[in-house]
Amino acid sequence: MLKAIPCTVMRGGTSKGLYFDAADLPADPAVRDRVLLAAMGSPDTRQIDGMGGAHSLTSKVAVLSRSAHPDADVDYLFLQVVVDRAEVSDSQNCGNILAGVGPWAIEAGWVPVAGDVTPVRIHMVNSKSFATALVPTPDGHVTYEAVRASMAYRGPPRRFRWSFSTWPAPPAARCCQRGGCAIRSMGST
Repeated sequence: MLKAIPCTVMRGGTSKGLYFDAADLPADPAVRDRVLLAAMGSPDTRQIDGMGGAHSLTSKVAVLSRSAHPDADVDYLFLQVVVDRAEVSDSQNCGNILAGVGPWAIEAGWVPVAGDVTPVRIHMVNSKSFATALVPTPDGHVTYEAVRASMAYRGPPRRFRWSFSTWPAPPAARCCQRGGCAIRSMGST
């Protein structure tokens, strides 16, 4: 029997992914991974039966939950769904998909708008590190034009900034830099 599971499709940097509330997914990681494989249409090089785009840059998942950690609003688990194999990996972060976590959390009502720029404190579960997305929210809502401009691959970021209190693993840092995020290191904790 098929069951509908809500998700949001968002582009972050040079990637596109599915964003899920962890409460909507099965708690058992093996069952969750089967659901995500089906959602993306893997394993199939075309991913024709799912939302994946037949490339590793478009076969990514953010699993989000409200954080119990005192330094975070949101827990972000990144999962890479392999296109041509029945495999889901949590071995890395993705800064591109991270770029959508702040706007998603505000839209979901998890983080209240706090003026023209809303900070969203994110616990990156994969690397046990933290980032704060400074999301443009003039007029009381996320302004995607500003977010989109910050996530463009080319050109300097202007309105979407990051603070990392614990620097992510190097691949995630490079990924976010290429995605157009302005990064300011806050030192290690």
